[in-house]
Amino acid sequence: MTRRKSLQGPLILGSLIFAGCLTLMQTQAYAEAYIAGQFGVTIPGSLSNIDVHDAILAPFDKSSDLDLQNSFMYGAKVGYYSHTVRWFGVEAEVFNTTPHIKQQSQTLTATSLGVSATDTVSGEYLRVTTVAANLVFRYPGKRFQPYVGIGPGLFFVKLSDATVSDTQSDTAIGLNTQLGLRYFMTRHVALFGEYKFNYARFNFPETFNLLGFSGTYTANSFVFGIGYHF
Repeated sequence: MTRRKSLQGPLILGSLIFAGCLTLMQTQAYAEAYIAGQFGVTIPGSLSNIDVHDAILAPFDKSSDLDLQNSFMYGAKVGYYSHTVRWFGVEAEVFNTTPHIKQQSQTLTATSLGVSATDTVSGEYLRVTTVAANLVFRYPGKRFQPYVGIGPGLFFVKLSDATVSDTQSDTAIGLNTQLGLRYFMTRHVALFGEYKFNYARFNFPETFNLLGFSGTYTANSFVFGIGYHF
């Protein structure tokens, strides 16, 4: 019940942002629209605050953090700025990254017994696809436009092990933020550089071969891109 209530805020905010997108689309004569491609590198934090929920490993219920690999990221975005309020816009974006879990030692802890054990993680494939809706605030300069954005993100995550055929997946609501600078090469074509920060809580179900656990995901991405403004 608590988990459902905690999701109401991001869902409401996401609905309002998408409603804003639809409103601006209906008033195209007064809106600046754009579409852009983006690519860069993701530097993730560790999967942290890990809770174990695996029947075989009971009563072990906690794990040490799991280190993730840096990875390439790519994606696209579309957005609209109002001509009446030129410093404010709405944006939808999607991007994909693969911050795989590194091969490493893992410490499992049974908090009720005060004992721990060490295991080895052989390395697992992790793919994260983010669909986000952002509120964007910019300085509407003719050439240079610094901007910031924030909004809810829907994270589609898939985890698989190279040594077994099992996979785990989850869909989580989290946070997407961005800080960037756009430079207009022409009236319609602009280059941009951007820093993104993502936060979400993933929950992987137990399978026959893979450990069931939940953990906090954070990632920093440094992005470059090119956009066309209508």
